[in-house]
Order: sequence, then structure tokens, then C-alpha cells
Amino acid sequence: MRCPFCGHEDSQVKDSRPTEDGASIRRRRQCEGCGARFTTFERIQLRELTVVKSENRREPFDRGKLERSIAIACRKRPVEQTRIERLVTAIQRQIETSGESEVPASTVGEMVMDGLKALDSVAYIRFASVYKDFREAKDFEDFAGSVSEVGRE
Repeated sequence: MRCPFCGHEDSQVKDSRPTEDGASIRRRRQCEGCGARFTTFERIQLRELTVVKSENRREPFDRGKLERSIAIACRKRPVEQTRIERLVTAIQRQIETSGESEVPASTVGEMVMDGLKALDSVAYIRFASVYKDFREAKDFEDFAGSVSEVGRE
């Protein structure tokens, strides 16, 4: 594992333990070059996944990107990081077990929307405002109104 501080090629594992959700292994490492310590996570990957973006652009599925976008939607909300990680893991597993190696970005977006809807309504609206590309305040009002109507049913 390359050191993130000095770029040295070798590091030594000092400690390994499973994460709270058991979906990955947390490893504490020490660089053999500069002696710095850092943490890595090892996860099971069932297959190489590709996300098909607009205009048929393709890019590898990036769990970190998914986690960052959900975390941004949940910023300053009472949502624990472990719940965000569980949502990301659930979405990743759902994609991996679908049997497809390519998944449309719109499918991933809808999975995030469904997960955030159950997690936090404000985060759901925040994510939707970017995902659905709201152009004006009226778009935002209409969507927020539909969310509050669903909550009253």
C-alpha cells in the first residue's frame, strides 16, 4: 500500500479489525519510509461495476463518490455517519447483486433518493434539488410540497 504522505511503496499492517457493520476490515498501517501511520479499509467487491452517465459516458463505480454525495446532502443534519455508511453499503450491494456490470447513473440516483427519503427528509430534498436539476424556486417549492404531502398520508 502506497503511503499517502511520502509515496513510499511499502507499509506494514499494525492492526486489523472488522468495522462495526462487518462489511469491511479497518487496517492501521505504518509507512516503512517515513514512519507515518494511516488507516485503510478493505471491502469485498463482487464484480467490476461501471456507471453509465449521460451521453453514454462510462466510469467505474466509485463508492467514495457515492458516500461524499450522500454526506453532502446530510451535512448539518442529525444523521450519524454509520447510517450514511449503511446506506452506501446497501446501495452498493443492491447494484452488485443485480447481476449487471453496467448500471445507469439514473438508477443509482433513484436508489439514493429512496434511501435518503427514509433517512432524512431535508437531505432527501437537498439531494433531489441537485439530482433533478431544479432551475428556479418554484421547482423547489413543488418538490418540497410533494414531500410534505407524502409525510401526512
